[in-house]
Amino acid sequence: MKVTHFESVEQKTVEMPGSENCSVRWLIGPSDGAPNFAMRQFEVAPGGFTPRHSHPYEHEVFVLEGEGTVFCDSIPHRLSPGTVVYVAPDEVHQFRNDGGGPLKFLCFVPNDSMNKPITQAPECGVETAS
Repeated sequence: MKVTHFESVEQKTVEMPGSENCSVRWLIGPSDGAPNFAMRQFEVAPGGFTPRHSHPYEHEVFVLEGEGTVFCDSIPHRLSPGTVVYVAPDEVHQFRNDGGGPLKFLCFVPNDSMNKPITQAPECGVETAS
């Protein structure tokens, strides 16, 4: 069993291209003996965002604090405390903080996601017609 306060877990900058002013804490994962799922806590500063991307695994999100928008494909959905989001495998998504304070959310992913590819997508609204 692991029992700890979230602030005792190291907060790291999200280094993936396309991310800005975003950090993550890996609260529970394989190194803790969790066999199936990892729990992460993201914090996105005002004006910040996660990369616009897709991957072949699902994840579930619970918004703890702040205001923002999640784009699923190119469709925006408002985020506020208590909002629940399911991102299906291969769905293009991005979380943006358009509020005045930090946007904090829990994100749950399968442990085997660390061995699967992530595909970065163009920014919403800037795609060019071909």
